[in-house]
Amino acid sequence: MIISRAPVRFSLGGGGTDLPSYANEHGGFLVTAAINKFVYVGANPRFYPEIRLMYSNTQTVRSIDEIEHRLFREALRLTGIKDHIELVSIADVPGNSGLGSSSSFLVALLNALHVFRGDYVSTEQLAQEACHIEMEVLGDPVGKQDQYIAAYGGLTAFTFHPNGKVDFERLDVSPEVIAELEHNLLIFYSGIERKASEVLSEQKKSITTNNDAAVERMHRIKALGHETRRILLEGRLHEYGELLHEHWTNKRRLASNMTDSNIDDHYEAARSAGAIGGKLMGAGGGGFFMFYARAHERRQVVEAMLARGLRPLRFHFESSGARIVSNMHGG
Repeated sequence: MIISRAPVRFSLGGGGTDLPSYANEHGGFLVTAAINKFVYVGANPRFYPEIRLMYSNTQTVRSIDEIEHRLFREALRLTGIKDHIELVSIADVPGNSGLGSSSSFLVALLNALHVFRGDYVSTEQLAQEACHIEMEVLGDPVGKQDQYIAAYGGLTAFTFHPNGKVDFERLDVSPEVIAELEHNLLIFYSGIERKASEVLSEQKKSITTNNDAAVERMHRIKALGHETRRILLEGRLHEYGELLHEHWTNKRRLASNMTDSNIDDHYEAARSAGAIGGKLMGAGGGGFFMFYARAHERRQVVEAMLARGLRPLRFHFESSGARIVSNMHGG
């Protein structure tokens, strides 16, 4: 039995500038952080010449072509495993929630499959293969942030070049600043699951049709990514809440389905309770809220969100990326 895991992430600044519709023309930059919530994939030899998959559904097939789950199917194709395998997936967070769990699943799956074959591949290869499957094979309107942070982990700044190259910088943030940021960030689940593709498709259309307002907002969001990097390295966290608010103000105008009246009401209730700023993580439209509140106002924000039926998520930042946590596979 092989057990593989990869972390999900919080996008801290500049999120969305990794999307090809923007990055391929202008280049992207963002700061993102892995957290201690994971997607796990187990791989085990199967006696029978079949493929058995266990996730939210269960499927047993004799051919890769019969697999309904797109990521399982394409990862098996890429790694050349055709039969005699059982795969199971378990996650710490719900899907379609803005934390990049689909890409985390794919990175963990690819790592497990390579090790199942007896291959040990680099972190960069895992990220590239996951991007290839999601963006090129399946044609999903996603960027590269989620695959890269799932593979590399840590508190990291990524630069996405127009030629497709990705540079990463592990940010040397002091433990005191990290502890303060963990304490002041409040994460709540909205209870709304949505497919990122539905929001990202509209956003892509606005950018690729040279909608000047959309492109300018993306330029500003990228600048906020650079400001996030500076704030973290200098330890000036008192500036971060206002930065989050500006980020959300720009982001929510990129697509009509980015938010709705219910989401707006939650956001304004948190601000009224003392949150300086916040946003929906991921593409928007649902999933998890991130709010920033000073220590002395934190409790009021928590109580306001609990009163509205939102569920808190406790977390710590995670330094490691994709890894094999157990390998008892005898080949």
